[in-house]
Amino acid sequence: MADYKVALQDMNFLLEDVFAVAKDWETMPGLQDLVDPETAKAILEEAAKLTETLIAPNSRAADEEGIHFADGVVTTPKGYKEQFAELAAGGWVGVTATPEFGGMGLPKVLSAQYEEMMCAADVSFSLYSGLTVGATIAIDSHASDELKARYLPNMVAGKWTGSMCLTEPHAGTDLGIIRSKAVPQDDGSFSVTGTKIFITGGEHDLAENIIHLVLAKLPDAPAGSRGISLFIVPKYLVNEDGSLGERNEAVAGSVEHKMGIHASATCVMNFDGAKGWLVGEPNRGLTAMFTMMNYERLGVGIQGLGSAARSYCTALDYALDRRQGRGAKATQDTSAEADPLLVHGDIRRMLLTMKSLIEGGRAFSTYVGKQLDLAKYAESEEDRVQAQALVDLLTPVAKAFLTDTGFEATIHGQQILGGHGYVREWGQEQLVRDCRIAQIYEGTNGIQALDLLGRKVAGSRGELLKPLLAEITSFLAGDAGQWERQYGELAILLQEVERITGEILGQVGSDENIINSVAVDYLNLIGYVTFAWLWLKMARTAEASNYPASFIQGKQKTAEFYFARILPRVYGLMPAIEAGSKELFAFSEDQF
Repeated sequence: MADYKVALQDMNFLLEDVFAVAKDWETMPGLQDLVDPETAKAILEEAAKLTETLIAPNSRAADEEGIHFADGVVTTPKGYKEQFAELAAGGWVGVTATPEFGGMGLPKVLSAQYEEMMCAADVSFSLYSGLTVGATIAIDSHASDELKARYLPNMVAGKWTGSMCLTEPHAGTDLGIIRSKAVPQDDGSFSVTGTKIFITGGEHDLAENIIHLVLAKLPDAPAGSRGISLFIVPKYLVNEDGSLGERNEAVAGSVEHKMGIHASATCVMNFDGAKGWLVGEPNRGLTAMFTMMNYERLGVGIQGLGSAARSYCTALDYALDRRQGRGAKATQDTSAEADPLLVHGDIRRMLLTMKSLIEGGRAFSTYVGKQLDLAKYAESEEDRVQAQALVDLLTPVAKAFLTDTGFEATIHGQQILGGHGYVREWGQEQLVRDCRIAQIYEGTNGIQALDLLGRKVAGSRGELLKPLLAEITSFLAGDAGQWERQYGELAILLQEVERITGEILGQVGSDENIINSVAVDYLNLIGYVTFAWLWLKMARTAEASNYPASFIQGKQKTAEFYFARILPRVYGLMPAIEAGSKELFAFSEDQF
């Protein structure tokens, strides 16, 4: 496997130039004294060293060893305990956590870059800290002061980790039918009983305690999703003085044997009268969990992005070094018996597809991270409301589109290596396997599409889409420079998005299947159009930057490639959306 090299220059370009986040930090009361451009750059440099030298070199060996499970105990691969200890000692688990509980309190727009590094270095390893961060967000946002004080300091420090326990054997996306129960006890705790499956980091040996966030129903809970509550259920009970007490009745019954992320423990968790404590209000568990999941879904999108970035490093190195066949006369190296793969048009097509999707995805994840920060820290309520609307709209796009394009990129990376991409030595097959799960968990990408079109767009009668379209339209009103043709094409596509959205909304009353029939194509349409805007934004910003000429020209040429070779995909998506549900539902069951 080729060495992983963090795209630090591109990350700094996005933060400092494209999105100018330092100006936001100066006006945000919650961030003014915590971060500045110099600190941000130093943090990214340290994160790059950590991921390049400590984590990435062990990813292949950890994948091949996998986890070990015996008698309810999970042992992680060689090197993981030492890696996690160093991660915790450096404060990296608490990058975004509030300083009140020992965190750095850094903005999401900055941690998104660190998350990409972690996922590129080793997706499996990143999950142990990633789930912990998500759990701390839910606890900090919804738990009582007493619960926060009891659990957050050790979780933020990486001394304890967290897990998210939603799915049950009979209930995946449809959480309203979960069967896990929580019975109130005289001491104010709850007795939690039920079985949860697909629990990432449900059991492991990296930390001395695991704090499970468990969805369950109270005895008198209303039916459906309105009757779900959220509970903290620790692996070991915590005494009043903060020390660990007896083992709780929360035990891993088995682990899953998976296609990828072999070094991540995916557990079946059995809760047999385990002691738990209510987080937030009764029957409001999904509200608390979705606070966590908004961040987690962007995080899963970044898993796709990180896998693609690592794959690109290997594919580019290989294409520059490997000699096979001859290019056209103008590109032939007559001093050698064959030319590097890079001279071949199809290799360039795949590499540039990867580059355009990865750098577009990095810009998109940074933009969504910025909106999460504005929604939390912006000075004016109007700005917070506007940013939250964009977060609500774009979270499903970030999860689904970044993982779909990330998987596509890893496939290209594997293909560039040919047979060497199919064997373990170069690591490309591992990235394909690891990336694949990102399209499935945290809500499958089809569910994300339904969320976007059904809940967000149709549910708001199109109102939630307007802020994004308005921001892109405002950008296009500026000077186009040499990009007049691309500005014009994007302006027309925005009109088409509005028209198609209106047509869908107009059919909702007469066609009950319209939303679930076109949602995936609609999400992809929004994704490609948004990437087009971000590519123009990057190209225009690069023109006025002080970066090396090769970097500036690379941005401009990749933007041109995106408009010429990737954006045209929308012209196949739009008629497919307009076709509606008729052809899908013309079949009876016996005709499949």
